[in-house]
Amino acid sequence: MSVLGPSSALSDRLSTRLVGVDVARCLALLGMMATHVLDPVDASGELTRVQALAGGRSAALFAVLAGVSLALMTGRQTPVRGPVLRTRALGLAVRAVLIAAIGLVLGSLGTDIAIILTYYGVLFLLGLPFLGLRARWLWLLGVVWIVVGPLLSMAVRPLLPERQFASPDPAQLLEPGRLLAELLFTGYYPAVPWLAYLLIGMAIGRIDLRNRIVVDMVWTSGIIVSLSATWLSGRLTRMPSVAEELLRTHPGLDIDGALTKMSFGLYGQTPVDGGWQWLLVVAPHSTTPFDLAQTIGSSMFAIGACQMISLRLRERWRTGLAVLFGAGTMTLTLYTLHVVMMTGAVWPPERPGTYVFHVLVVLAIGAAVTAWGRPGPLEWVVGRPSAWLRRAESRPERGG
Repeated sequence: MSVLGPSSALSDRLSTRLVGVDVARCLALLGMMATHVLDPVDASGELTRVQALAGGRSAALFAVLAGVSLALMTGRQTPVRGPVLRTRALGLAVRAVLIAAIGLVLGSLGTDIAIILTYYGVLFLLGLPFLGLRARWLWLLGVVWIVVGPLLSMAVRPLLPERQFASPDPAQLLEPGRLLAELLFTGYYPAVPWLAYLLIGMAIGRIDLRNRIVVDMVWTSGIIVSLSATWLSGRLTRMPSVAEELLRTHPGLDIDGALTKMSFGLYGQTPVDGGWQWLLVVAPHSTTPFDLAQTIGSSMFAIGACQMISLRLRERWRTGLAVLFGAGTMTLTLYTLHVVMMTGAVWPPERPGTYVFHVLVVLAIGAAVTAWGRPGPLEWVVGRPSAWLRRAESRPERGG
């Protein structure tokens, strides 16, 4: 048997999956790992190419794919309705709570990583009211929220407790108000403005991702949106009235120097006391309308391009691609493993040279589990409530 010609049983198991979406999930995971392990700057103090590419975009892709997953689990192109929708929503709510709990545990490990999972769980909960919507409404709401979300955040954040830079952990449950404020508005991955990612992801999951023309429209639109947002932001932020406000927090720099410094990241949002001009910025984790649009565009490109490649491969090559990037089917487990590997007590130690070890471990485990035909262990755990509810959903009612 050829290495690239796996058994028909494996091909049959993978035939129901959107392999390109799994590949995009794997790339998002590898990108986030790169931002955690590799140095963000080179010897000259400049942003590295890897950081410039993955910084902010990998986490955004992770969030957009969360929306895709919600749509795929609730009917794909035709959303489920009635009792079935309520059952699926309940299962997803339990899944969200379990993911958030795993995130809290990882936040207590003392790594330097801004753990995304607790925010991710909250984001799932915020998406539940939109499960019954079709693609056109999700596109519309997503585009609107790209603007409304950051505006709401800018209005609300001055009224909230000051953010904490550490990842959410179980100790913060003793301050529920501060924790909720951080998860929704002031944290590194603020769920309320990030709802734009989820809505656009759900819209993508509601279209026919097995149609080549549709998929080509996704990745080409992504390029246009991303480049347009970046270009327009660059023009607007160099206007004298805008530059003056931005330079208030960057004394001694010109606007180009200030924008370069912002490209290192803004830790989740713009300054609390900043003016409306900050909403015109594109910078990693700035959560402005232009940043959301730019990273949504790059996410659309990644998802569409990966799915386009998958659709154009012969079945045996597509199966090989699915196994090679099998880590994309168990990102919760492997993200957790990666965080544990970043702790001081686990080999390899945290330094840039260990990135290759993280990648090899993640890809090897993902390929083995995919070839075996089993879900990742944490995926199995968080998916149990939904599986139990689906059995009840399909069980015929008994007459009285």
